Amino acid sequence: METKVPRDAPAVAEAVNNYSVFTTTEKWCIISIVSYAAWFSTLSSFIYFPAVHLLSEELSVSVDKINLTITSYMAVATIAPTLVGDAADVLGRRPVYMVTLSLYVAANIAIALSKSYNALLGLRVVQALAISGTFSVAYGVITDVASPAERGSFVSAVSFAITIAPSIGPILGGALSYAAGWTWIFWFLSIAAGLCLVIMILFLPETSRGIVGDGSLRPPKHLRLPIPTFMCHWKSSDEAPMHKPRVPNPLKSLAILVRKDNAVIIFGCGILYVVYTCINASLSVLFIDIYHLNQWQAGLIYLPFGLGGMVSTFFSGPLLDKAYRQARLRRGLSTDKAVGDDLDYFPIEKARLSVIWAPLIITTCSIVAFGWVLHYHQHIAIPLSLQFIAGLCMQLDFSVYNTLLVDKNHRTPAAAQASSNIMRCTLAAITVSFLQNLIDALGIGWTFTFMGGLCLVVVGLFLVDYQKGTRWRQSSIASARTEP
Repeated sequence: METKVPRDAPAVAEAVNNYSVFTTTEKWCIISIVSYAAWFSTLSSFIYFPAVHLLSEELSVSVDKINLTITSYMAVATIAPTLVGDAADVLGRRPVYMVTLSLYVAANIAIALSKSYNALLGLRVVQALAISGTFSVAYGVITDVASPAERGSFVSAVSFAITIAPSIGPILGGALSYAAGWTWIFWFLSIAAGLCLVIMILFLPETSRGIVGDGSLRPPKHLRLPIPTFMCHWKSSDEAPMHKPRVPNPLKSLAILVRKDNAVIIFGCGILYVVYTCINASLSVLFIDIYHLNQWQAGLIYLPFGLGGMVSTFFSGPLLDKAYRQARLRRGLSTDKAVGDDLDYFPIEKARLSVIWAPLIITTCSIVAFGWVLHYHQHIAIPLSLQFIAGLCMQLDFSVYNTLLVDKNHRTPAAAQASSNIMRCTLAAITVSFLQNLIDALGIGWTFTFMGGLCLVVVGLFLVDYQKGTRWRQSSIASARTEP
């Protein structure tokens, strides 16, 4: 049954000016910069994998000990966004980016200069602590500058940056390790992140709506760009508004998980991320065993999955934006202007999830087919083609989910993404730990059939949110407003 929108809700939306004063070009400039920063959150993991054996030899420790540096990185990466998410919502985007990227650059330089295993282990923890939250801040920036009517395209841009890293990371890491040694993995990361830091200092304006509103309010002095006229939409005579200080609360991300409509889709995305991670974790092992590939060839098999995800980003944004416009028009609402509060009364779940059903079903079918093709050792071109299809559809699934999550939590988008990260990383870490045992027990075909079954569970969870999410969300918002 369709949720009714209060009669006064559209009037509220129409009475205000445009969502953001930033021009379309400026918005794409801002999103490109934060996407660049978000790229490192996944690249740091995948670029490291090809150097495991080399690090084991050079530091004279077992592979298991080097794997511990991966496990510790993943554990910290699960928690770190909760520290960064609410801090970015409260203190502003610029200072959080400055601190995290500076720490990340320093950690990479220190790892490149380190000569001991203990130093590597400790510094990988620092590296994860510094960079793992940048993707959640990026989604916060999207919510700052992009109205719901145009948000899908910008989410796709950030998703592209995050998705391409698992494909090019192993290839880049293998090439750097082979050509110049493992230390150059970290020299590369420090140089690339250092460049990102300089770009942010010079060109990324403060966008937090709690500080600059739609971008027309003068930010405090420490949040201004060094180039006074660049992306400046306030007058020098304007006074910076006073803000009531609040201490960032890392537990806010956990509170977001408690809300029923959030819990359903976050758990659903967590299951889908389990499938995504299991595919990536098993690819090289399965292809080396079945098709007798060498290490360099095994690195290349990640490309179809990543290319599929990359292709999806070119049409997932327009698809999401079109579905949103159609949902607005059906209710007689304008698609030119949309404010955050309008989403409290608008059934955003139906607008966003209307485009996810076909990709989710195709994801399920392609994953099951992929498993049985490998099980019967069919020609390598077939599983690679299925990888491309699965990568394309899964990335579209994630783009829809990420857009919906920040729409549901448009006041605390970075904290919402941090809460999602807790769920997906925890579930993925647990599942990957017994993935090989599952393959040994069930066989390749039935293991991927089981993963297809998990995708059907995701369909069910998203269907629950499609039917009940709006009502649950509005009930939660109403309860929060009546609390003293």
